[in-house]
Amino acid sequence: MSDIILKLILESFFASIASIGFAMVFNVPKDSLKFCAFGGALTYMIRASLLNFGFGIEISTFVASTAIGIIALYWSRKYLIPRPVYTVASIIPMIPGTYAFTAMISLVDMNSHGVSPELIELFIENGLKAVAILGAISFGLALPSLYFMRLNRPVI
Repeated sequence: MSDIILKLILESFFASIASIGFAMVFNVPKDSLKFCAFGGALTYMIRASLLNFGFGIEISTFVASTAIGIIALYWSRKYLIPRPVYTVASIIPMIPGTYAFTAMISLVDMNSHGVSPELIELFIENGLKAVAILGAISFGLALPSLYFMRLNRPVI
């Protein structure tokens, strides 16, 4: 059990470094970098914990994105900095690069070696999983702001 927790903390630390790196690419203010690092570590920790409990990667990503969406709403109101400053850097560790890469490699293999049912299956499975994860990230970030920003406003 302690090995799992140590692994989770170590991977969350590296996720926070990735978040800081992308935040620096987007010229995030220096005093906001610690929030981006915390957000990246938190989203990775939530998703990895849910995956360890047997949830699918799509729902785990959605829950982690929703959590950082809610937290970023609070931070953006408290520190008067736009919400994407925190959310864009925080979701970077959850981008489905492996699935998208595998889908593209299978597409290249189909072009080079010919089409086979295995390559088609590999392309569709990994491509749909990448799209589903990106959708989970998008909806997870959008829903909290839509909900909380509409609480005191009329619908029309």
